[in-house]
Amino acid sequence: MLLPGHWPKSYLEQQAQPFLDGHSVPIFSLEKVMHTNHPPATVNPMPTPLLLIPGLMCDHSVWSPLLALLPKDLPTHTADHSDSNSLTDMAQRLLNKAPPLFDMAGHSMGGRVALEVFRLAPERVRRIALMNTGYLPLAAGEAGEKERAGRMQLLTIAHTLGVRTMAAQWVQHMVAPARLHDDVLINAIIDMFERKSAAVFERQQHALLNRPDASDVLKRIHVPCLVMTGEHDGWANVAQHQAMADELPLKTEVTVIANAGHMLSMEEPVAVAQALLNWLN
Repeated sequence: MLLPGHWPKSYLEQQAQPFLDGHSVPIFSLEKVMHTNHPPATVNPMPTPLLLIPGLMCDHSVWSPLLALLPKDLPTHTADHSDSNSLTDMAQRLLNKAPPLFDMAGHSMGGRVALEVFRLAPERVRRIALMNTGYLPLAAGEAGEKERAGRMQLLTIAHTLGVRTMAAQWVQHMVAPARLHDDVLINAIIDMFERKSAAVFERQQHALLNRPDASDVLKRIHVPCLVMTGEHDGWANVAQHQAMADELPLKTEVTVIANAGHMLSMEEPVAVAQALLNWLN
């Protein structure tokens, strides 16, 4: 929520302009307003705040390429759940700091956090965007054990060789193949990971391995929902997002961003921003 001291500059300038121009400002009594034949002037309400929820080992950098492409008067806030080791705790911490009503976009693990936010406080959510994410718990049997082993292998690398070494291996499967030689993009992702510690990585891996089933949450989402992934996302693919869309009560088409993988907001920010603008409007 924006307090008066944090209103956008353009709004404050608009209110102050009569004084800056040297013009007097008319003073209206309640009686005059009550008896005028013209309706009182209305002020356009401030946009609903947009909460941006990053994924595993990600921070504001995953959203930064989009911000210049969104409306300048749109209040945004990026969540930080470095200290949490469960998705429910991440969601509760976000709610403790969030305004009474908000839109939210969650990327990867952040999409799962967004679903937990909706589970806890659906009345506070105006819109929800689920990006490069999933909704099912850890699979039983061989598939679940394979996922656990893969996550534990990355965690071992982070503890023994460092987060940067782990990130350099992880990113090979997280962007579109054509972007693997884009040094600026790859280094931006690795640098972002390196800003967090192996201890943070361990807590977030614990949260993901113990993730709840959010099927019931999807069935209760009656607000506008954007479901979006990258054409080349091998971790959270198009079929997985179609399965999520099919659970929603409102008919929702999956938005697929061409030439993007799992890190679509950093890979193709213009296309992602346009999809968000359509959803916000």
